[in-house]
Amino acid sequence: MAATGHGPPGGPLAGVRVVELAGIGPGPFAAMLLADLGADVVRVDRPGGAGLAIDPAHDLTNRNKRSVLVDLKAEGGAGRVLDLVERADVLIEGYRPGVAERLGVGPEECRARNPRLVYGRMTGWGQEGPLAESAGHDISYIAVTGTLGMIGKAEEPPAVPANLLGDYAGGSLYLVIGVLAALQHARSPGGTGQVVDAAIVDGAAHLATMIHGMMAAGGWQDRRGANLLDGGCPFYGSYETADGRYMAVGALEQRFYDEFIRLLGIEGQVPARKDFTRWGQLRAAVAERFRSRTRDEWTAVFEGSDACVAPVLSLSEAPGHPHLLARGTFTRHGGITQPAPAPRFSATPGAVRRPPAQPGADTEEIARDWDVPGILDARANRPDPTAAGPKGLQR
Repeated sequence: MAATGHGPPGGPLAGVRVVELAGIGPGPFAAMLLADLGADVVRVDRPGGAGLAIDPAHDLTNRNKRSVLVDLKAEGGAGRVLDLVERADVLIEGYRPGVAERLGVGPEECRARNPRLVYGRMTGWGQEGPLAESAGHDISYIAVTGTLGMIGKAEEPPAVPANLLGDYAGGSLYLVIGVLAALQHARSPGGTGQVVDAAIVDGAAHLATMIHGMMAAGGWQDRRGANLLDGGCPFYGSYETADGRYMAVGALEQRFYDEFIRLLGIEGQVPARKDFTRWGQLRAAVAERFRSRTRDEWTAVFEGSDACVAPVLSLSEAPGHPHLLARGTFTRHGGITQPAPAPRFSATPGAVRRPPAQPGADTEEIARDWDVPGILDARANRPDPTAAGPKGLQR
């Protein structure tokens, strides 16, 4: 596994200061990405927790961060946050539209104190539109963008891809892209700060750009399980093995497909891959063959080949895969195995330097490092760091 780092930030974003207003889901993950890349991220936690019922010591999205505790609804709370904002490069918040403004830490107030601030806003529906004020979750956002409807078998309900596609791909990653682009602009000659409106519906729709192009060209049918990349193709999908596990097949190109059927042991026994009318027969033959051996046996057969076949591993199995071990794709820090920072940099590597921030635990350190003595006044409301917050979720 990858080695973990120690000491001050040293990634490509070293020296960048980020204020994160505590929330759940894509906002904290985006702030974690910035922290993994070396940014000094201060998470402003609130009394009672952010709403995610998990022990803060295991909330890996808060790794590499530091925490202060501020009650934004209390007298002087907004002022303490604005003192941090004055010294920051970026702020990230994930409230519903209008909430930050009502709390006194909206874009106008923050940029009055710091005109070069990049103000990153993370929501599901965006800052405007008929649904902007409505509650929602990952599945809601990917449903209306067409992305959920693409996933799964034709005769079954759409398959739910955890909350990876909406929250983290369509949300966090687009927020980080926007923040970094806006930061570049703010630091250029004559540049200023600005607001980045990152909506999960926008990002999730944008992820399907290639598919929309294929559909316009007649190369994609607007229904599940009928296309090259959605499980409709018998040589791009998953197959059960003798032990009830699965192998993933992605033998799209002809030369990869040829090696696939040769190693599978059905060469010369199945219809031509371009005979779409007999894809059902081809799928049945592939499925029957995979059921003849265990997952590990098939893994050994395809290991090192160009057949584009891989075992489907569980979350707990993945860190032990030989390739991921060799690359250090996972790391262990504070007794927790977790994905290592990504991507990688030749001159300014990132690292897991700190365990998940405990609410309010770093107040004195931040007051000193950021020269904001006023936040020390908020320590009286510091909660038990091991207590999980309420279950009410807000986006």
